[in-house]
Amino acid sequence: MTIKRRVTADEHLLDVAHREEWKQKASWRVMKIQAEFVGGFETLEAAELGDAIGVYGSARTPVDSEEYKLGIELGHKLGEAGFNVITGGGPGAMEAANRGAADAGVKSVGLGIELPFEQGINPYVDIQIDFHYFFVRKVMFLKYSCGFCALPGGYGTMDELFESLTLVQTEKVGKFPIALIGTDYWGGLVDWLRKAMVGEGKISPADVDLLMVTDDLDEAIEHMKRGRH
Repeated sequence: MTIKRRVTADEHLLDVAHREEWKQKASWRVMKIQAEFVGGFETLEAAELGDAIGVYGSARTPVDSEEYKLGIELGHKLGEAGFNVITGGGPGAMEAANRGAADAGVKSVGLGIELPFEQGINPYVDIQIDFHYFFVRKVMFLKYSCGFCALPGGYGTMDELFESLTLVQTEKVGKFPIALIGTDYWGGLVDWLRKAMVGEGKISPADVDLLMVTDDLDEAIEHMKRGRH
C-alpha cells in the first residue's frame, strides 16, 4: 500500500509550486503564523519555566544505544541542577532527555513539529506544543532556553545548533552557553571550523570558543550553570 505524503504548512509557505495558492490565501496564512506565535508564547509563559536548557539530538537514536542512555543521564543531571528541559519532543535523543528530566521531577517540554510522516510526541513530555512552522518553533527554543546542549544528531540538530550559534556570535541574543556532548562525534566538526573557517578568516578564533565540546556531563552542566548568571 502506498502511503500518501502529507504536504506541510512550511511547504505551502515556501515551495514555489504553491505560489499561486499563497497569493490566494496570503492573509489567512499570516494570521495562522501569528496565531502559532501567540499560542506558543501563551503556553510557555503559563508554564513558568524559569531556567530551562534546550537539548538537541537525533530522532534516530536507538532506545537500546549508549547515546540514548547518555541522553537520559543528561536530562536527569540538568533536572538535578535545577533546570527544566526543552526538546523537539520527538523520539530518540529528544525522548531520552525528556525521560531524564521527567525522572528528575522537573518540567519536560516538547516542541513538536509537523512533518510529512508524523513521529509524534514522546511519552515523557508533560508540556506539549505542536508547531506547523520550523521558524516559530526556533523562536520558542531561543526565547525560553538559557543554554543549549547538543547530543549527536543529523541535519535537524545542525540546523538548530548553528541557528543558536549564529545568534550568539552576532549578539542578537545573550551569551548563551552551548555544549556539544561527545568528542568523537563533534570533534571533527570543530577541527574543521578551526582549520577551514578560522584558517580562511571567515570567522574568528573566539567564535569557535563559543562551543564547548566534552564527554563529561558534569562539565557540561557546570557550563550551563555559568550561563544562568
